[in-house]
Amino acid sequence: MLTNTILLLLLSLAIAGGLSYFQYFYKANSKSKVTKLLAFLRFFSIFGILLLLINPILSRKTFETIKTPLAIVVDNSKSIAELKADKTSKELFEKLNANADLKEKFDIQTYKFDSEFQSADEFDFKGNESKISEVSKNLKSINKNLSYPTVLITDGNQTSGEDFVYSFDTKNKVYPLVVGDTTTYLDLKVVQVNANKYAFHKNKFPVEVFLQYAGNKSINANFSISQGNNVLAKQTVAFSPSRKSQVVNVLLPADKVGLQLFTATISSSESEKNKYNNTKKFAVEVIDQRTEVAIVSAINHPDVGALKRSIESNASRKVTIVKPKEINELNKFNVLILYQPNGEFKQLFETNKNAKLNTWIITGNNTDYNLLNQYQNTLDFKMSSQKENYLASYESNFNLFALDNIGFENFPPLENPFGTITANENVSVLLTSRIRNVETNSPLLAFSDNQGSRSAFLLGENIWKWRGQTYLDKKEFTDFDLFVDKTIQFLATNNSKKSLIVNHERFYNSGDALEITAQYFNKNYELDEKARLTISVTNTKTKQVKKYDLLRDSNAFQVNLDGLIAGQYTFTVKELNSNASYTSGFEILDFDIEKQFVNPDLTKLKQLASQTNGKAYVSNQVEDLVKILLANEDYKAVQKAIVKKTPIIDWVWLLVLIAISLASEWFIRKYNGML
Repeated sequence: MLTNTILLLLLSLAIAGGLSYFQYFYKANSKSKVTKLLAFLRFFSIFGILLLLINPILSRKTFETIKTPLAIVVDNSKSIAELKADKTSKELFEKLNANADLKEKFDIQTYKFDSEFQSADEFDFKGNESKISEVSKNLKSINKNLSYPTVLITDGNQTSGEDFVYSFDTKNKVYPLVVGDTTTYLDLKVVQVNANKYAFHKNKFPVEVFLQYAGNKSINANFSISQGNNVLAKQTVAFSPSRKSQVVNVLLPADKVGLQLFTATISSSESEKNKYNNTKKFAVEVIDQRTEVAIVSAINHPDVGALKRSIESNASRKVTIVKPKEINELNKFNVLILYQPNGEFKQLFETNKNAKLNTWIITGNNTDYNLLNQYQNTLDFKMSSQKENYLASYESNFNLFALDNIGFENFPPLENPFGTITANENVSVLLTSRIRNVETNSPLLAFSDNQGSRSAFLLGENIWKWRGQTYLDKKEFTDFDLFVDKTIQFLATNNSKKSLIVNHERFYNSGDALEITAQYFNKNYELDEKARLTISVTNTKTKQVKKYDLLRDSNAFQVNLDGLIAGQYTFTVKELNSNASYTSGFEILDFDIEKQFVNPDLTKLKQLASQTNGKAYVSNQVEDLVKILLANEDYKAVQKAIVKKTPIIDWVWLLVLIAISLASEWFIRKYNGML
């Protein structure tokens, strides 16, 4: 407390005492108990009021002991149960969580993980995925800037996510507690099958198969790919203790149009503990047509290569890059992408008047806008020679086709000349432009559908940076490639507008997210937010029917069908008000990734422990782990002083007591006839 405050408090005591003395004792004839009580009440009231006016700050110091966090994380995936380690995992967790010495030294935090990471102290081991990398990300966030150990009760068999060995912070020790039988059993396994989703009729398509072997002797295995009862490819594969993996490449014929289901199988004369992982099904949709896309550009630019890669990520698309004066026949193409058209494109525009191919025009600093104004009337350009950077703003009311916002607002700016761009009435704008934080109300990406003639306009160059940003954000190009693919699909289709549009895959793997989206449009082809969409899903084998409602989500309706068993299904989406319907089908392939393992991945867990300066333990070494944790001097409790400052004016009870004191003094004086 400051010296000035102390002096003011002493002065307040003197004033309160002096006024009380003057009121009740100075020249008083009687000094009874009542007089003394009244003097005290007057003293308290005056001193309390002066105390509130001075408002001194009172400090109170308390001490809090902060223990080092100890994260005990349990693998809750199905693979633990498949390895018959679920009971052991629970016992190990209880031993650690109930240990009194650990509780005294550490602040114990208990979690579980499968596809997600969450706090828990009960486990059912029914998770469909093992995502160990999620553990490190979440613990870093929860215990930010702290040094702490982690006990990881797991088999180490990760089925999705980044490599967990390098995802943990090397400053914080990880102690894997390995569950499952570490004895090496002979096991043959189809690890992965790589094949395109689509193939073309009467062609051959490549299939790449990764095979793995666990064992201590040399064996020969039989590998085959079959369709139904027909074996399409077969060969012998040799394994040994020094050669435990093989890659097999085969070419399969695409003889039938439609969804084709295949089975990759590996077997031998040796007995195996787990034969579920000896087979793996995969599907390929055989199609009899291909979309031919021409990218016409007079200049070299990274955008051209980025567009080609994105478009050809869909096997049903083929891209040809040509100069404007080299393109002779337009009939073999379905879509034209005119990249920064200049004077060399004049003859191409003239030729396309008769061919009437749908076009995607991408502008930039090398574009001849007078030429564009001459050969199209969808947009009117009044441009200057000054360059400008344009950021994107997503328009949620866009309704020509279903497309989610993939983070357009966070993409790098596109470069285009500064000017005024005016759109006619038939234009639908997906992205508008803004200069820094100022909206221009001009289109950045726009589409037109006028009596079956379709066009698209991207008003700026450097879209390759968008594709790169997508990879930085998501570690894959999928979102950007899907955005480009839907643009091409819109331009490649000249069908009349449908009121009900449904998007779905033709096949899914068991455990995959099974989502179906739909859009319903009214007579003016506006997205009808009041539509009532339902879906009826039928298993073609069991004839079991399930019905769901599709729920509104941004610019589409969506349903999640997770939980369906493997098999073939037909479904019908129906809009109840108009009776518009869409019928199709899909197949769920039988594949449970959590049943693929016969042993814990002890090697990877030891590598993780070494990377973080920890140590891996097996289930019967839990007592050794406890001793290590207790003996580690790096994890000491810290005593933290907490100073709490409270101003007197916050004391509500002091104000109440002053009021009671004044009231009591008045009543006593009234009662004794002193007023």
